[in-house]
Amino acid sequence: MEPLRLDPARLTPEHVAFRDTVRRFVARELEPHVTAWDEAGGFPRDLYLRAAQAGLFGLRLPQEFGGVPDTDFLHTLVSCIELAQCGSGGVLASLMSHSIAAPPIAALGSPDLQRRTLPRILAGEWIAALAITEPSGGSDVAALQTTARREGECYVVNGEKTFITSGMRADVYTVAVRTDREARGARGISLLVIERDAAGFTRTPLQKMGWWASDTAHLRFDGVRVPAGNLLGAEGEGFRAIMRNFTAERFSMAALSLGFAWACYGEALEWARQRRTFGQRLIDHQVVRHRFVDMLAQIESTRALLEDVAWRLDHEGSADPGVVASVCMAKNTATRTMQFCADAAVQTLGGMGYMRGTKSERIYREVKVNMIGGGAEEIMKDLAARQLGW
Repeated sequence: MEPLRLDPARLTPEHVAFRDTVRRFVARELEPHVTAWDEAGGFPRDLYLRAAQAGLFGLRLPQEFGGVPDTDFLHTLVSCIELAQCGSGGVLASLMSHSIAAPPIAALGSPDLQRRTLPRILAGEWIAALAITEPSGGSDVAALQTTARREGECYVVNGEKTFITSGMRADVYTVAVRTDREARGARGISLLVIERDAAGFTRTPLQKMGWWASDTAHLRFDGVRVPAGNLLGAEGEGFRAIMRNFTAERFSMAALSLGFAWACYGEALEWARQRRTFGQRLIDHQVVRHRFVDMLAQIESTRALLEDVAWRLDHEGSADPGVVASVCMAKNTATRTMQFCADAAVQTLGGMGYMRGTKSERIYREVKVNMIGGGAEEIMKDLAARQLGW
């Protein structure tokens, strides 16, 4: 399947070259293996090293620590669309979990903490995970209950996190904690970097509807002592950093959803051109052709929206209320496009679409995690409304 057409007026030669690099990596390193990895419930750890060597890690992160220079949100859009052509959200969720765990370290970590962690993460030597969600709060980040009490040169952390991507295998975790137990809501929330071998830190694997190849865990902190130097920024600054990080994460999820929709479209179109029923190809039936037009219409409108949002993120910033609202709406739009195209593709493939091993079947199972993860649809709508001053 050819690449999804993006506006040539926006793409630079560097964007095109990067897209080709990602496309080759997917064809060589991911597509031949994702079905086996899905069934096995994981993938080889050295895939992180190979992805880093191919230049897939480090978008919009400092070059001095291994980041890719001169990259923007359009690079993110291009990368996510191409990565999604492997048809496995589970592989991508864990392989790219550093993309939501490392930015707060790059933005707020001390120089020493950055030097100790970022080069290893961006080289694929360390796996990084972001730990925000709790059993009691879900999308309500301001209600988090995990505490970090300062004792001398350490923080003592107690609490739980759940639904944490790369939660079992990660070497380092960016964790949201409440450092001021008297504060309410968003006040008093901070970010700490916690390493996997810390005493009192335990992890339990979780089983999921989809994303089988991604390890997901419930985390527990029982009196875990964390060096005070692992605090990101100042105490109480965590909520703002989390929200800014969420904006980039939600854009990436929207871009991946668009890519998965394109993957479903491509697999179903190839099938419809080959499969024959009632003496003609599936694609020769008017009702089937109309289904593909409906799929493509949603894909094209979502593509145009995400290109515009990428430009706004780069030129207006991820803290601008209007941009935040647009990212929320774009995530909802893209995940609904993914849902529609996954359903249409499975319907087109018929019995084969219900068989494990097709991209469309796997993506169909994974739709809901895209619609819920990073902020559920209802949360996105309400956040957008509040950012717009309604």
